[in-house]
Amino acid sequence: MAQFNERAEINCGAAFTARILKSENAPIHDDEKLGRIMPYVKSNGIRLAYERSGQGEPVLLIMGSSAGGHVWTMHQTPALNNAGYETITFDNRGVAGSDAPPGKYSLADMVADTKGLIEALDLGPCRIVGASMGAMIAQELAITAPHLVRCAVLIATRSRADAVRKAQWAADHALLESGIQLPASYAAIKSVLEMLSPKTLNDDSAAATWLEIFELSGGSSEKSNGQSWVDTCEDRREALRGISAPCRVVAFTDDLITPPHLAAEVAEAIPDCDFVEIPDCGHLGHLERPDEVNSAVIEFLAKY
Repeated sequence: MAQFNERAEINCGAAFTARILKSENAPIHDDEKLGRIMPYVKSNGIRLAYERSGQGEPVLLIMGSSAGGHVWTMHQTPALNNAGYETITFDNRGVAGSDAPPGKYSLADMVADTKGLIEALDLGPCRIVGASMGAMIAQELAITAPHLVRCAVLIATRSRADAVRKAQWAADHALLESGIQLPASYAAIKSVLEMLSPKTLNDDSAAATWLEIFELSGGSSEKSNGQSWVDTCEDRREALRGISAPCRVVAFTDDLITPPHLAAEVAEAIPDCDFVEIPDCGHLGHLERPDEVNSAVIEFLAKY
């Protein structure tokens, strides 16, 4: 599987949002790198920084690989707050704000972290929205801890890696093992081509902005390298058949990382899961087409 290049979202979100996060009873963690003050909880032996906003029944949002939870605050949390929900976002292990233990992380590590956060904040059973690796974390939670999951929206997800995604995963990790550092400008154009839709790429103004954002983010991934080793190639289709929580899969037509045919397999495996495909966006569809994504999320959550 291709290494999730969502790490660009770290700087993308930081560039457009500056937050001071408050909690009455939680310890406070000052994240100088992102200019934030965040409460945190202890989960699975580490500290996870999180943010709560809005009022109403809780929705936990789980971000993808190497991206900070604040990326959700660009488009998704304001829409959910306006719809009457409280939102909880957090930084996965390895992302600035939360702890970054050394070594290679596993999907099981990420699932255990998220499970501990739900329990520590007494959220369960809660509505969950996950994107990319975050959706895969949500899937595993629904399998292994169904009592914590009320329903789930799985954005840009999959249940296995096909031949192309496996080859990309192997190539990315060969590069990682080699220690070679690609120039930021090269990494930026590679990420833009992988992560965005032709509609965005063919818009000169939009493409220039995204290239700048991805190039700026080139040096921000150091802390999240452990996430680069999370293996999402295993075929989980059979395990997904045991999920009892209501689920919706949201796919993006131009997604090269989790293409619609692989996302559809998730919907086919989960009992009574429905499927929404949004055109004219790539893997970062929640940023390219936020209104359409927000509508798909809120319409589904309102049912449960």
